[in-house]
Amino acid sequence: MFCVPSTELGAIMNITKGGLVLFSANSNSSCMELSKRIAERLGVEMGKVQVYQEPNRETRVQIQESVRGKDVFIIQTVSKDVNTTIMELLIMVYACKTSCAKSIIGVVPYFPYSKQCKMRKRGSIVSKLLASMMCKAGLTHLITMDLHQKEIQGFFNIPVDNLRASPFLLQYIQEEIPDYRNAVIVAKSPASAKRAQSFAERLRLGIAVIHGEAQDAESDMVDGRHSPPTAKYVAAIHPSLEIPMLIPKEKPPITVVGDVGGRIAIIVDDIIDDVDTFLAAAETLKERGAYKIFVMATHGLLSSDAPRLIEESAIDEVVVTNTIPHEIQKLQCPKIKTVDISMILSEAIRRIHNGESMSYLFRNIGVDD
Repeated sequence: MFCVPSTELGAIMNITKGGLVLFSANSNSSCMELSKRIAERLGVEMGKVQVYQEPNRETRVQIQESVRGKDVFIIQTVSKDVNTTIMELLIMVYACKTSCAKSIIGVVPYFPYSKQCKMRKRGSIVSKLLASMMCKAGLTHLITMDLHQKEIQGFFNIPVDNLRASPFLLQYIQEEIPDYRNAVIVAKSPASAKRAQSFAERLRLGIAVIHGEAQDAESDMVDGRHSPPTAKYVAAIHPSLEIPMLIPKEKPPITVVGDVGGRIAIIVDDIIDDVDTFLAAAETLKERGAYKIFVMATHGLLSSDAPRLIEESAIDEVVVTNTIPHEIQKLQCPKIKTVDISMILSEAIRRIHNGESMSYLFRNIGVDD
């Protein structure tokens, strides 16, 4: 695992005031690795708690030490059973609230349901629902990382610190890709162009954008409330009224805007889950002359057959952070590499607990980053 050294952070990491309790809300032991790393950096022991599933699949939480008047930090990494993960967090937050904790801070590196943050057809904005549930349970602060849409912060009525993994990924590029100066940062769709631009400007590299039929169609389904009524209702509005219809979209043939010939292509995104679009982008870049292809993302969900598909693809390496455990996927696919982000999470915990400013962790981060 690639770990970012930092003498400045490391020297002060263990300095915390008393009254801090660190819990892991996971019943799945494979999801506790990040919690242990954070506790080690903070120089504290993990709080004593039992989280388990009853035979009828109900979640039970038993806190085994006093949290009265203390700052409680609950670390929750998302497992494959995302709904159980959410219930574990909510029940533990509520248990701490009813046990008179001074403050309850959730550390949720990957915020689940973050892709469901817009109205689509006759669905719902699930991110808003989840935010309301977390606040109602008793959460007083949330630490997360690289939200799918930054506007999700507005769903909460508590402070939200949306940390960035990009400094760690940028350092990985500089230290682990020897000829990165011959690279180009690639957005696999116009929707991820801002992220690619941010990486390119910081590394002083060129940028390329893939546009066309292989792009992600997520933005095409934003809101279905404009669905036209049936003809008889249109006539009922007014006999002479003609409502102009929106011209349907037709994607052009796939195009790469930018030169990738004879270059290293580094595709950047926030989440890699269903890898089909990444595989299609890699094939296109190979056809355009890229001789190495890297994929970099903050959250590596890597669901279903993703490891096998990556192993058989033109992608040379997939770099993700440990916001989500993926040790099993790494065994299935040696191309998957991990960057440790426990340092920034532990420093955020230390600063919040000690009442220090968080601005240090957001240096040089613009509105579009």
